[in-house]
Amino acid sequence: MRTSRTAATTLIGAMLIAFGFNQLLIPHQLISGGVSGITMIVGYATGLNIGWLYFILNVPVLLWGWRELGMRFVGWSLVAVVATTAFMQLIPVKALVGDLMLGAVFGGVVIGFGSGLALRAGSSSGGFDIIAAIVTRKRDISIGMLIFGLNGSVIAALGFLTDDWDVALYSLLSIFTTGKIIDLIHINHVKMTAFIITSQTELMREKLIPLYRGVTVIRTRGGYTNTEYDMLMTVTTRYELGELRKIILATDPKAFVNIVETVGVLGDFRKPSL
Repeated sequence: MRTSRTAATTLIGAMLIAFGFNQLLIPHQLISGGVSGITMIVGYATGLNIGWLYFILNVPVLLWGWRELGMRFVGWSLVAVVATTAFMQLIPVKALVGDLMLGAVFGGVVIGFGSGLALRAGSSSGGFDIIAAIVTRKRDISIGMLIFGLNGSVIAALGFLTDDWDVALYSLLSIFTTGKIIDLIHINHVKMTAFIITSQTELMREKLIPLYRGVTVIRTRGGYTNTEYDMLMTVTTRYELGELRKIILATDPKAFVNIVETVGVLGDFRKPSL
């Protein structure tokens, strides 16, 4: 059930991204930024198929992501990249709107919605999304705004190289919109605290450590049964909550878990408390 939902969400996200590219950005010679933006620049200059360039340039980024983020995330990201490439061959390159600003803004909305869906499902659209996911896993910053910063540097370089600042700045507007929409949907920077009462303390602790979050073990006693247990407390992000639930259920299905949204975190959130 979960796999089917992830697959469906990833495919919908890929279709939206391809639609945004082919119907809103590419017809106006706008740039998406990041890896997709680089493919568009090369495609505009050479006439090569932008969809296939998008796939080829994503391969090294996916390999880096596989090393840093694990096979599940990158596996689904590969599905998203392949699906986006396929949809870009099926959706015609035709301007949905005639105005450059409308293409930039609504292209950003559609692409941001598709990218946000992919990230929320546990995958990504590849490119700078994966780079941002690697960075935000160890640093407490907004993934949408990080993507905007990375992609913005590509757009700035484009403006200086081509001296066409109208297209560059409209493209920057599109990227900014994409970043804001991703943050509205993905909300990975929202913190969650999990209190896990289990009889499998050491096994649970070992399974949680690879999440790169601190784990604190607290001795507790049941008020009704008077039985002593250990409680593990960990603070994670909403994005990682699905993986946390999976680990808990696989390690101790009988564990009692209380998950609450955290208002703020002081101290070093990035490194585990070993």
